Amino acid sequence: MKLELSLHASKLKNVAGAFKGTSDPFAVVTQIATVQGAKPNVLGKTEVFKNNLSPQWVKIFEIDYELGSAVKVAISVYDEITKGDNKLMGSAVFDIGELLGARGNTKAKKLKTGGTLFAAVRKSQGKGLLRMNMKGNKLKNVEGMFGKSDPFYELCRKSDTAGGLTWDNVYRSEVVKNNLSPDWKPATVELSKLCGGDLDALIRVSIFDYESKGGHVAMGSFETTVNGLVKNAGTGHQFPLQQKGKNVGSLSVMEASVAGVSTEDEVSDRMAAATIAPSVAPSVGGADFVDYVSGGCELNVMVAIDFTGSNGDPRKQGTLHYLHRGEPQVRNDYEKAIASIVSILGKYDSDQMYPVVGFGAKYDGVVRHCFQCGPTPEVHGVQGVMTAYSSTFSSGLTMSGPTVFTEVIAMAAKRAKDTAAKASASGKQAYTILLVITDGAVSDPPATAQMLQSASDAPLSVVMVGVGNADFSSMRFLDDSSKPGQRDVAQFVQFNKHSNSSEELTKQTLHEIPAQLVGHFKSRGIAPLPPVQSFDEEIVVEPEEEEFDLSLDLSEDEIVVTQGGNGFVDGFGASH
Repeated sequence: MKLELSLHASKLKNVAGAFKGTSDPFAVVTQIATVQGAKPNVLGKTEVFKNNLSPQWVKIFEIDYELGSAVKVAISVYDEITKGDNKLMGSAVFDIGELLGARGNTKAKKLKTGGTLFAAVRKSQGKGLLRMNMKGNKLKNVEGMFGKSDPFYELCRKSDTAGGLTWDNVYRSEVVKNNLSPDWKPATVELSKLCGGDLDALIRVSIFDYESKGGHVAMGSFETTVNGLVKNAGTGHQFPLQQKGKNVGSLSVMEASVAGVSTEDEVSDRMAAATIAPSVAPSVGGADFVDYVSGGCELNVMVAIDFTGSNGDPRKQGTLHYLHRGEPQVRNDYEKAIASIVSILGKYDSDQMYPVVGFGAKYDGVVRHCFQCGPTPEVHGVQGVMTAYSSTFSSGLTMSGPTVFTEVIAMAAKRAKDTAAKASASGKQAYTILLVITDGAVSDPPATAQMLQSASDAPLSVVMVGVGNADFSSMRFLDDSSKPGQRDVAQFVQFNKHSNSSEELTKQTLHEIPAQLVGHFKSRGIAPLPPVQSFDEEIVVEPEEEEFDLSLDLSEDEIVVTQGGNGFVDGFGASH
C-alpha cells in the first residue's frame, strides 16, 4: 500500500552565521534499513525554503507500507549553502506505523540542535498525472510603486477533517521575475497527491508574490477541479482571480491533460481493504482499514496465554515457558510472540492498556479456562504484559489441561461488543484483537470453530500463534472455519516457521486484520468517522533523541548514503 509523507518544521535554529541572514532549510528523507540484508534508501529531498526557520515543505514522499512491517524514515534538515557544504540543522527518525496510529496521523519531535520537526502520513489514492501549462493575465502588482511582483502559483488539495476544512499545499511552481503576465513552465503533478484520483474534487490555485525573506504576499486565488482545468485548456477561458473579494487579474490554462488514470474495477476488494486513508471520509462502500483508523477507531488488544501442562515444567531450561531470569536479553517463544505482535498493535491503541488472561491451569484443584494474569485487570504496555505473564507462575497455579480457549473467545467477544458500544455512545469507534498463544492444538476443534462463528458478529479478530513442535493441523482448520456469508475472524500462524524474523511473524500474523475490521463495519453499514486533524499546538512534541547514524553525500545530483542508515528492528526484543 502507498502512503504519502509530508513534512514541516517550526522554529529551527538559524545556522547561517553572523551577518549572513537566515538559513534556507531543506529536508532529505531516507528510508532506514530495518531488516538484515536491506540497504538504506534515499527517497528524495524537499524544495529549499529561503530565509525561513518554520518551513512548510510542499514536496510529498511516497512510501510502501504493510501492517506488521517495520518501516522507519530518517529526516535530515540542512541549510543550503550555495558556495560551500550544506549545514546540518538537525535530524529525527519517525516510525511510519506510529504515524498511522497517532492522532491526525501526525507526530512531532524536538531536534537536538533546536526547533521541532513534524511528520504526517495519508493514503496515496488514485493514479495518473496532470500535465498543464498556465499563464497569468494582468495580475495586480503588490510590490509597490518602484517594483514589479515576482509571481508563482501553488496547487492545494481540499481536506475535510474532523477539525474542519483545510487546504493542503501539494505543488509549487517556479518564480517568474518582474512579470504581471507570467508564463510558467509546463508542470506535471501526480493526481494521487492533488485530488486523491478524483478528477471532480475541489482544488485551489493560489498566486503569490515571491519575497526573498519569506512571507510571500498573496496575489489572488480561485477554486476549480482537474476536470475544470482540462475542459478549459486552450479555449481562451480566463479564471478570475479574487483577493479579499476583489478581482485582481486572471489565469489561463494553455494546455492541460491527464494520463494513466485508473478505474475502480482495477482495484480488488482485498487490496482496497488494506490501503491507507484519504483526507475525506469515504462512503461505507469505498472505506478501507486506515479510513477507520484515521477517523479515530481504537484497536484494543487482549492477550491470552496457554498454561497447560504440555508446555513442560517452566523451571526446566528448554521447556516452552522457561524464563531466563537474570538474562533479560534472552526470551522464550511466548515472550517473543508477545513482544513482536503487541508492540505493532500498540501503535493503534492510544492508552496501551491490555487485559491478559490465561487458560489450561488449575487453581485449588479446579481447571480454569479463563483467568486473570497479573494483579490488575489491565496492564500497561508490552512490559506490563511480560510482567503479568511471568508473575502468573508464582500465583499458585498448577499447569494442567486440556487446551480449551472457547471461554477466552467468548469473553473477548463480549468485551469487544461492550467496548464498541461505549465508544459509539461517545461518537467514537472501537475494534478488538485477541492474541492467543498456545503450544498445541485445541482439544475440541468443532466447539472452538462454533465459538469463532458465534463471535463473527462482534467487532473482533482472533489471532492464534502456535509455539513448539505440536501437530497444528486442526488449528489451520480453525483458520478457515467460517461458514458462507459469515465474516472470517480467525488467523493462525505457526511461530517456528518465522522464528528467525520478527517482521515475517508480524506480517503473517496481522495481514488479515485490515480486511476483517473493514468487513465488520461494512456489514453494519458503519462508515468511518472523518479523519482527525491535529494542529501543531495540540501535538505532544517528543523529546530530542540522539543523532541517528547517517551520513549523506549531497554534492552529486543523486543523494547517496555514505555511512550508517541501518536501524535493524528486532521485534522479539521489543520493550527491552
